[in-house]
Amino acid sequence: MKANLEHDIGTLAAIVRRAAQPLQGRIDDFEVVLSRARFAQLVLIGEASHGTHDFYRVRCELTKQLIREGRVSAVVVEADWPDTWPVHRYVTGRADAAETAADALGAFRRFPQWMWRNADVLDFVGWLRAHNEGLPPSQRVGFLGMDLYGLHASIDAVVRYLDSVDPEAAERARARYRCFDAGGVDPQRYGRLASLGLTPSCERAVVEQLRELQEHAGALLRRDGLIAAEDRFFVEQNARLIRNAEHYYRVMFGHPAASWNVRDRHMVDMVLALQQFLRSERRSGALVLWAHNSHLGDARATEMHELGELNVGQLVRERFGPAATLVGFTSFDGTVTAATSWDGPAQCMQVRPALPQSYEALFHAVVADMPSHNALFDLTVTDDAVRALSAPRLERAIGVIYRPETERHSHYFASRLPAQFDFVAHLDHTRAVEPLERYGTWSPLELPETYPSTL
Repeated sequence: MKANLEHDIGTLAAIVRRAAQPLQGRIDDFEVVLSRARFAQLVLIGEASHGTHDFYRVRCELTKQLIREGRVSAVVVEADWPDTWPVHRYVTGRADAAETAADALGAFRRFPQWMWRNADVLDFVGWLRAHNEGLPPSQRVGFLGMDLYGLHASIDAVVRYLDSVDPEAAERARARYRCFDAGGVDPQRYGRLASLGLTPSCERAVVEQLRELQEHAGALLRRDGLIAAEDRFFVEQNARLIRNAEHYYRVMFGHPAASWNVRDRHMVDMVLALQQFLRSERRSGALVLWAHNSHLGDARATEMHELGELNVGQLVRERFGPAATLVGFTSFDGTVTAATSWDGPAQCMQVRPALPQSYEALFHAVVADMPSHNALFDLTVTDDAVRALSAPRLERAIGVIYRPETERHSHYFASRLPAQFDFVAHLDHTRAVEPLERYGTWSPLELPETYPSTL
């Protein structure tokens, strides 16, 4: 896919402006999004970076409104299942919950901590706890993860659970998971050794463990009536994560598309299992998914597809069609919380103005005369404005790493936005999300007025 760089941006902006709805900071501004989301089974709300306050804030407000209306069963985020479990226990008011929202977020200790340990998520978790307190347990909205990096945390969770209900089963689990010992605490080392044939693959062991948990679920639930269905499902999801993470780490040293596809298929696998579990508990509300645009926008509309990559948005659309709503975000400039390298410290960094050939630059021209400089684009309609957006253009993606010195190569890809999302909110000038822990490398920044023109 090659981005279209030929049209004059002023002429194109005049056409696209017809599709732009100014955003004035009210939830009513998003009524067209909410109207569609109210009838969806899955509502996917993205972000153009992992460190932008404005994306988090709007995403939280959209989710809150759907929750207030009783449309949501759970919020599912781009985080590991065991890391979100303390948050889930807290927001649903379980007896074994942490005392505060900050404590509930304490499991997010690995890089990038700021992605979930930040002021916006803290406020949302506190709000969700307060909302749930007035509801019966069957109507409380959960907060759960769908990612797969936490291999060893999930192993610990499975073994601890089985120790409490079936010590013999716990010993079988320990024996199966012992095959990861060759990699020590680093699952990437296991993956490297297994891919080179220097250590046996754990594939059969992790599949056997998941199968055993599924086959004996009923027996575990009947033992003294002490084990809740939710706890049993929690451990099954951990075993599912272990199975998929083993595959992910084993293929990550081959073609990049292979590991990306394993990861996104895993996210959908976790979401579908959660949806099935909630339905078994007679809960039919939608799931709201929070993740990066690159995961939640349909990959078939981007150059990812040409690289052999699929994603959550594509898989969800293929399965659910119009019963899924996809919402993305863009911005022109501002600040972002990110690192310059993996495992590096969080920094508040200036985001360069978007490249002239990008959707972000086009939308910047569209909103120039709007008081808020923010707009919502409904891409579900068929008109001249949306058709004008359908030619491929560059789209920016900032993950947990931002490298402005290699901006074009590191942070842009070609896409066809109307085929990628149902709606896009453009927030022209955005600011960095505030980490709960402010180290010396993070301090608030504002772009000077004269500022010149990984996921």
